[in-house]
Amino acid sequence: MTVFACTRCGTALTTPVSRVALPAHARREGGDRFLPPLLEPGTYAVDPLWCAPPWRPWEEIGEAAAAALGVHAPLPGLSVGPAGAVVLAPGDTRGTVLLPERCEGCCASAGGLGPNLACAGCGREVGTRIDDCYRWQSVWFLAAAVRRIPADGVVDDRVDGPSDEPVDGPVPSAEEGWTVPALPPVEAPGWWSSQWEAAVGTALADLLAASGGAPVSVPDGLLTATFGRTLDALLPAGPPARTLALALAGPGLPPAPGADLLLVPRHPRTGTGWRPGTAAGSPPAGAAATVPLDAAVWSYLAFPEPGTTARLPAGVERDDPLPLRPDRPFAPDRAALLDRLARLPAVRQPWLRAIHDRLRGD
Repeated sequence: MTVFACTRCGTALTTPVSRVALPAHARREGGDRFLPPLLEPGTYAVDPLWCAPPWRPWEEIGEAAAAALGVHAPLPGLSVGPAGAVVLAPGDTRGTVLLPERCEGCCASAGGLGPNLACAGCGREVGTRIDDCYRWQSVWFLAAAVRRIPADGVVDDRVDGPSDEPVDGPVPSAEEGWTVPALPPVEAPGWWSSQWEAAVGTALADLLAASGGAPVSVPDGLLTATFGRTLDALLPAGPPARTLALALAGPGLPPAPGADLLLVPRHPRTGTGWRPGTAAGSPPAGAAATVPLDAAVWSYLAFPEPGTTARLPAGVERDDPLPLRPDRPFAPDRAALLDRLARLPAVRQPWLRAIHDRLRGD
């Protein structure tokens, strides 16, 4: 467990929290108007990307400077602020005061005017609280404004970077955190889950890059509904030299024979993708390429609940109307897809850049 404190005066700014992976939907808006906290109570995540003001247009920064920030294709705006923001649920903050003049928004604070939280001890600006409508409730502490204090009381001035904790190898046990409740694809009547849309959009970018531009064969069912239609629309048609086969693999679900691409769960605590391999965690030679997917979404796709693809028995529907379903086919979050594509070095390849530009409408 970790407590974050102000780097200037040492005031504790959080309750004890433990680290988890940053969700794919962290910067996306939701389909429901009033959303819950982004993270579970007692947890925090670190955003490794540059995602704080000031923002500058791609054309002003230029390709070389953008590449130094890890962006290889145009985005609507690029952050040139500090990376490594610490994210947590608003209820886990302590010792902070709001700056009302920076809390603009529709129903609450949208976070568009810069830091709106200050340390109660010294007044230093330390972060931004976001809780406006259609936004996930969250607090984003500036990396330079906080320091972490481990549970043993020894002060550590470093803010965590991406975790390198090994979690690969054979089927992990439940204690290693792979058992995750399945996340249903519908968030509210009439709305697809924004978490699903963002998670699938992010994984789809990695799938496109891993395909090398070759067509991908997707099994019928939930995989076709979530990935297949978009892959067919984006990847070239015609008689290819080779068609790649996509399958699911992970704890309790060994890789399918002959699969070229494997959708695997992303560890919810470390953010590391599961990989089939030996006890040492090394995948065998010639193994299929793995593409990480949010563990809760993966769990639903790999082990769908009975009846998720079937209608109710005859005579039952008449007694209780079915809940409203979305009025359109599922589609990945385009903003999440474009953001991930733009941060992949592979987008410099002409075929993938052409897909990126087509999605942007260029």
